[in-house]
Amino acid sequence: MASLEICVNGKATSTVAISKPMTTIGRNATDLVLASPFVSHKHALIKAIDERYELEDLFSENGTYLNGKKALDKILLQDGDVIKIGDSELKFHANGQAGHTREKAASSAMPPVGVEATLEEKDCINLKTKIRTHLIGRMNLKRLSAQATSDDALRSMAMARLEEIMAELTSEMPAVVDQERLKKEILDDTLGLGPIEDLLADETISEIMVNAWNQIYFERGGKLHKSDKRFIDDVHVMTVIQRIVAPVGRAINESTPLVDARLKDGSRVNAIIPPLALQGPALTIRKFSRKRLTTDDLVRFGSLNQNMVEFLSLAVRERKNIVISGGTGSGKTTLLNILSNFIPDDQRIVTVEDAAELRLNQEHVISLEARPANMEGSGAVTIRDLVKNCLRMRPDRIVVGECRGGEALDMLQAMNTGHDGSLTTAHANSPRDVLSRLETMVLMSGMDLPVRAIREQMASAVDLIVQQSRMADGSRKITHITEVTGLEGDKILLQDIFTFEQKGFSKAGKVMGDFKAAGLVPNFVQDLAKRGIHVDLKMFNSQDGSN
Repeated sequence: MASLEICVNGKATSTVAISKPMTTIGRNATDLVLASPFVSHKHALIKAIDERYELEDLFSENGTYLNGKKALDKILLQDGDVIKIGDSELKFHANGQAGHTREKAASSAMPPVGVEATLEEKDCINLKTKIRTHLIGRMNLKRLSAQATSDDALRSMAMARLEEIMAELTSEMPAVVDQERLKKEILDDTLGLGPIEDLLADETISEIMVNAWNQIYFERGGKLHKSDKRFIDDVHVMTVIQRIVAPVGRAINESTPLVDARLKDGSRVNAIIPPLALQGPALTIRKFSRKRLTTDDLVRFGSLNQNMVEFLSLAVRERKNIVISGGTGSGKTTLLNILSNFIPDDQRIVTVEDAAELRLNQEHVISLEARPANMEGSGAVTIRDLVKNCLRMRPDRIVVGECRGGEALDMLQAMNTGHDGSLTTAHANSPRDVLSRLETMVLMSGMDLPVRAIREQMASAVDLIVQQSRMADGSRKITHITEVTGLEGDKILLQDIFTFEQKGFSKAGKVMGDFKAAGLVPNFVQDLAKRGIHVDLKMFNSQDGSN
């Protein structure tokens, strides 16, 4: 009798006998179940023809591979052949004896996906797996989702079925089980994102990092902490990743092993899987604050002072082109969102982002989001494509979430051709550095422009650079508000309007320092005065603003 030796993620888990004329393989197959998001519901079929066995792919999404080659037609299997389906390898033995019964093999091939291993007792883990399997079997998630008016309603429906199942299994319930905790964990795994649900609900946490199935970190108050939460295995992590990316039309698989997406609340998600991620699937979530922050919040946090708020508000209202620069996690997008809300309500705003995060209060806002290529490598819509397109949409203001490449040229040209008051962000460590970065990004556009011409574009397009920095204590501060004053020779001239001067640390380890005005009145403010627009120049007096 032929058999299949099953390996998941390189580890042999079981052996299954091929004892039927037709053996179906898939995520919801009747014979051999492989619980992986890479596996289609009915993925492949093995037919027994006399003493021969034939492999056939059932039009699966990710394909069936035999000895490293995609199986496009029916293929006769030979002893020792390796069938790869998703992240599982099935080694075919023409005369092998099954080491387990079919039922046991199927159970082994299907690890307890979606069950958080917080209860160490083996019988508790097995019970959770059994209950969850019963729950999924009794629930039609698509139908329930259509019936439910909200996520809470869907959870209530699922809870009712879960309680029925647990009542039926009372005799199997170990005494050590906390039943309320068990219910929550099963529902989190079935309807939510498993062990990270509690971290997502905690408003004090700003970022969640899954390095591996058993290693989860989170950021709170600018500091990293290791969570006691964990997934069951890599397959469990993959299931959660698939649950995140599917609703936003993204795909992640062996041919597209990294993806950017977002959660319903706007939180930014990055996922990367093997073969690129050597320790297994990795997931990073930059949480989106449920509360819309304002400049009052930034002043309270010590990110800037009131004079800086008044100046930035004036600059946005008066249609100055602003680039917010800073390192990763410095708060650039948060600041961009806040400054964008100074744009008058009677203006048409078009936002362009890689992953939609901006939430503007104005009514007349068009939000555009880039799209990656599909599995065939086509269909991509880049930030640059969207920036070019939004110029045809009659925008009063263009807000680009982040300039990373050739779109910088289109952004500068827009700033120079009547679209004043545009805002964007860029990765840079200082105001001078952001100019070098913009210059490099323009060259990435493929246009063969002389450096002098690029610098002339930047000097005439960008009015202000706002430098945001993440300090040693995890706090975020605006360290420079710098005006671009022109071009002298080949050098772009800058002058600081406001700066932050650090003076050390408090006993509690907090950064101490002052926000200072440089005592210079920006050129555009002087122009406003000539036009009869009153500006209180006291904000530019050289003085300390204690923090």
